[in-house]
Amino acid sequence: MPTISMFYGIIIRMLYMDNRQHHLPHLHVEYQGMKSVITIPDGELLEGELPAKKLRLVQAWITIHEDEVMANWSLAVNGEPIFSIDPLR
Repeated sequence: MPTISMFYGIIIRMLYMDNRQHHLPHLHVEYQGMKSVITIPDGELLEGELPAKKLRLVQAWITIHEDEVMANWSLAVNGEPIFSIDPLR
């Protein structure tokens, strides 16, 4: 599962061809052993757990990088290489 960004202890990943289970564009997020699935572009917690403050950071990152995140999603569902996205600063 390729990592596309990391910031404040949060790891954001995207799977290739990962549109069968959730049927929505989404990210896989990990923080201190907690794993979650976050929808894009709206940033809703779809599955798992994430502290509220960390979820807000991920949501802000998604908002700032929405075009890049959605471009990565389009590439990933087609099995094409995805690119890294700048972390939240």
